[in-house]
Amino acid sequence: MEQRDPLKRVAGLGGNDDHTPANPFPEGWYFVSGLANLRKRSLIEKVWLGQEIVAWCDDDGTVCVAEAYCPHLGSHLGPSVGGKVRRGCLVCPFHGFEYDVTGRCVATPGAPAPKNARLHLLETQLVADMVFAWWSPVGRPSQWRLPPKDPEGWGRVGFHPFRLRTHPEYTTENSVDMNHLGHLHGYDQARQIGSTKVEGAHLESAFEFKRTGRVAGLVKVTSDVAAGVHLHGLGYSYVDIHERSFDVHARFWVLATPIDGTWMDLVLASQIRDLPAPKGRSAALRLLPRGWRTALVNRLFLSGQAHDVRQDVPIWERRRLMPRPMLNRLDGEIMVFRRYCRQFYPSPSDVGPPAFEGRPRVAAP
Repeated sequence: MEQRDPLKRVAGLGGNDDHTPANPFPEGWYFVSGLANLRKRSLIEKVWLGQEIVAWCDDDGTVCVAEAYCPHLGSHLGPSVGGKVRRGCLVCPFHGFEYDVTGRCVATPGAPAPKNARLHLLETQLVADMVFAWWSPVGRPSQWRLPPKDPEGWGRVGFHPFRLRTHPEYTTENSVDMNHLGHLHGYDQARQIGSTKVEGAHLESAFEFKRTGRVAGLVKVTSDVAAGVHLHGLGYSYVDIHERSFDVHARFWVLATPIDGTWMDLVLASQIRDLPAPKGRSAALRLLPRGWRTALVNRLFLSGQAHDVRQDVPIWERRRLMPRPMLNRLDGEIMVFRRYCRQFYPSPSDVGPPAFEGRPRVAAP
């Protein structure tokens, strides 16, 4: 069956009283790359919220995300065209103009660099060795900052990517949809704790549940989980999880990034607090070296979250928005979430400076 354009399917998402989106790309912070991946590949290119961008970092670890076109004669700067990083500078494949991480042209072959030649930069932020960039459909500078993450006492961040046809408001709404946790994902006794709180771009809620499953398809275990949900726009959300049966603490990110108005990247990222001396039911993990057991638990955790998302994907891709849903008392605070979303569709009257402009870079820790 032919699928309809998701931009038509998402008509009704969050923009005004009719819930119509002002733009397929809501304002906010969106994932670009893991820092380790960026360092490994030296230079990356991607389509990101309808824009062609490139990203790299210099020898000091300072990250730059920029529009992927040379201001000289418009060549694409990505590696697929021949762009490369040399001595921390991005080198245009067409004429060899070199740009540092401030976006300034610092050298050209055989002639002085034009003083006004600069890349168009995106404002960036690093959280837990992940690179995010700011997007505004009306060109506003960042309206909020993402909260920092304490790097001490945590294992490496693991990633699991998905690509699907949907809108980030659909995927993010799951964070307050209590009813689907039991019916679709098989959670037991799922219930919200307290009420959903909204302060500016930050939405916070909490819930708990139990879940029975098998480890490696053999050992049957029941998890007792407390979860705290934090949304900071529609592209960045995380859940702080305490698995109380095994005394494991985790942070799980859901990073939704529209590509071109039809497709969207959904990246799951997870990080486990180090397990120096596992207790209770997880005591058997003491047999593994500390780094190994932390990585193993994180892999199992991320695998379980990816399983849940695979159940969600066909629903996200074929949903039809109900502007006035017939809710019951088990559904969670769906309408609180819908009202929260409206701020991410600014009016055209809020037009500011160009979305791409030079700003100070954020150095990697």
